[in-house]
Amino acid sequence: MTGPGPALGPSRQSTPYPPPACSGAATGPAAPGAQRPLSGSSTALCRRARGRAGRRSTGNPAGAGGGRSEAGRAGSARAVRGRPQCLPAELPAGRLRAQQSRAGALVRLSLPLFSPAALSMAGAPLGDLLSFRAFRAACPAGYEYGYGYGGGLSGLREREFPRLRGITYLDHAGSALFPESLLKAFTDDLRNNVYGNPHSQNISSKLTHDTIEHVRYRILQHFHTTPEDYTIIFTSGCTTALKLVAEAFPWIPGGTKQPSSRFCYLTDSHTSVVGIRGITGSMNVSSVPIKPKEILLSEKNRLSAEEQNCTTPHLFSYPAQSNFSGTKYPLSWIQDIKSGKLCPIKIPGKWFVLLDAASYVSSSPLDLEVHQADFIPISFYKIFGFPTGLGALLVNNRIAPLLRKTYFGGGTAAAYLAGEDFYFPRKSIAERFEDGTVSFLDIIALKHGFDVLEKLTGGMEKIKQHTFALAHYTYNVLSTLKYANGAPVVRIYSDTDFSNPDVQGPIINFNILDENGEVIGFSQVTEWPVGNQGLLYDRNWMVVNQNGVCITQKQEPRLCLINPSIDLKKKIMVIQAEGMDPISVSLEENTGKETVISESKVCSHRVKTYDCGERIAVWFSMILARPCRLIRQSSDMSHQKNTKGLASATNISLSLVNEAQYLLINVASILQLKEHISARLEEPLEMEELIRRFRANIVISAPESFEEEEWAEISIGALRFQVVGPCSRCQIICIDQQSGERNKEFMQSLSVARGRKTNFGIYLMNQPLHSSLPDMLSVGSQVLPVLKENMEIQPPTSSEEKCSG
Repeated sequence: MTGPGPALGPSRQSTPYPPPACSGAATGPAAPGAQRPLSGSSTALCRRARGRAGRRSTGNPAGAGGGRSEAGRAGSARAVRGRPQCLPAELPAGRLRAQQSRAGALVRLSLPLFSPAALSMAGAPLGDLLSFRAFRAACPAGYEYGYGYGGGLSGLREREFPRLRGITYLDHAGSALFPESLLKAFTDDLRNNVYGNPHSQNISSKLTHDTIEHVRYRILQHFHTTPEDYTIIFTSGCTTALKLVAEAFPWIPGGTKQPSSRFCYLTDSHTSVVGIRGITGSMNVSSVPIKPKEILLSEKNRLSAEEQNCTTPHLFSYPAQSNFSGTKYPLSWIQDIKSGKLCPIKIPGKWFVLLDAASYVSSSPLDLEVHQADFIPISFYKIFGFPTGLGALLVNNRIAPLLRKTYFGGGTAAAYLAGEDFYFPRKSIAERFEDGTVSFLDIIALKHGFDVLEKLTGGMEKIKQHTFALAHYTYNVLSTLKYANGAPVVRIYSDTDFSNPDVQGPIINFNILDENGEVIGFSQVTEWPVGNQGLLYDRNWMVVNQNGVCITQKQEPRLCLINPSIDLKKKIMVIQAEGMDPISVSLEENTGKETVISESKVCSHRVKTYDCGERIAVWFSMILARPCRLIRQSSDMSHQKNTKGLASATNISLSLVNEAQYLLINVASILQLKEHISARLEEPLEMEELIRRFRANIVISAPESFEEEEWAEISIGALRFQVVGPCSRCQIICIDQQSGERNKEFMQSLSVARGRKTNFGIYLMNQPLHSSLPDMLSVGSQVLPVLKENMEIQPPTSSEEKCSG
């Protein structure tokens, strides 16, 4: 994390300016020439960055920071802190849903996200509080972790979930994980038995039919009810079950002599429930959203005896457990609403209840003998992880005869005539609504799902206790984490304090915040490939005029208004500018015979390039209102930089830069400079704007300002960088990278602040890679600096200084 000072204690964090960044925490001064060990790493928590090809860049590397090409900052989006920009609308970003831990598939919130040395909780070191011993001690009384496995779950996890080695799975709310024994039992069953189509009449078909009926009974048994009270209708999932209710419910439309029906739903309902209003709307039936607090106050809507005698059917739907926050809504509402004690809206008629139980039953027992909802849709993969694409609608037999059906598919008709309008449905409610052949092999898998669930966990009550213990502990740790300035690290979306499993399920929905309280989104790109010339695709392109001469922001400030972004999956660079349609350039090199290789200059260096084509040239000429073209460096003809005077003299390959592969800046140095510059300007500058002006491709957060100028080399992860020298800035830092406006006062302020020098940031080189695959520079990696010894690293020559900014 970065911001006004080391966010997670004295940490050193780097941010490669295509999305990657690195961090660590210094433990103290080190002797010259020695590596400074770093205690832990403060990761950029789900930090948002877009993998841009340059914040606002398209131009000549001459004059760019660190020899940066204005056009070639491929992938160089800033991955430091700050508000996300130009991102799609979404639910709370960084949304992780940690739900049930099925038979050892532990839902542990992995916290390498925080530096144990820097954070504390209730006065104790965070590292101690994240230990398994602390977790067991924090388990609430009466709630057992581990399904009764006294020796822990490691053996069960290894046996049943070996595929989870090295993986932390946090989407059990999306889908449970199936254990190995379930898959083995199911496949053994298929190998040993012949299951035919249940609609046929033969021995294998009868086996299938009887097995399906056994599974129906097993499902009813699991929910503590019987075939006398409920019918199981198999569907492809919970959503299909909800749609079936919407289509078959006996709605009375508006505009008739009878009072019309209403569909009411809790505002905290799943999308598939809210979507029912599309069907009811087409039937001229009104839909009414109800807030949870309105239900609690709905006793005032209680109907008179005469109004309760009205037979108009209304439907109220609510989730037993919120998919969003894990809040468990009272199952007592079912009987209260059906009896008229609670009334969602004051309207005569009879209320039926649709209980969306898909999320709830994945980790909690549901007793339908006590809580007799009229409709209960479920999805089985939420419980077992396998099979997917199979759900069911449990229908209370008292309303089943009222359901309507217009379409009839295979297996649902007792008799029909093709030539006449005659159709007679099957007597069984299940067969009447299961159009076509059910997914009978998947249904058979459910039998083994129930068997294995009972064997491994002991049943849903133990799962409820196990998952609540995990959620309770995780909530307490997350809610207590603080930055050094006292600001919370996370914002949890919950109506409870996770103290009672009867009102809170094991779903934790949260945002990670920076030290200023701003949300850090999940859209961050957290790592970027490193090639032999630096960050992959970084500064591979530049804009030239009609004579092939590079155009820089010095001549054309509007270059900063052009936004390239790299899409590694599609292998394209997308270039955007306000008022223009986006245009894309292939990342694949044009190596055809028709490709013309030309010679261009980057400051005093000659480079080989080729033209990107007429279509791209027209686009750039329109946005800049002058003839220009986009050219790309030829990869097999990169220019070299002799690094004599450094620790290991060699020729380093460069992209379209004049000085070095990387430019590094330190947030602590930015903060100190900000104080000096803001005092001289009419309007104070924000950190974001300052970082953009210096256009580095690695940003770190070190404990001390300008300590980077004392380093001889640094290591970030597996990558080793040598410091080439300081970056002497030019007039490009006077350009606002968002508006293109100039302010010469900025350069003068830098000179005064730095004692008549304009140095800011350091140049880095890294040794050529020997692997055929690119290495990765990642957010959260440690930064290990080596201090200078007695030798002085030579600064750039005066002629080269003019080409930096």
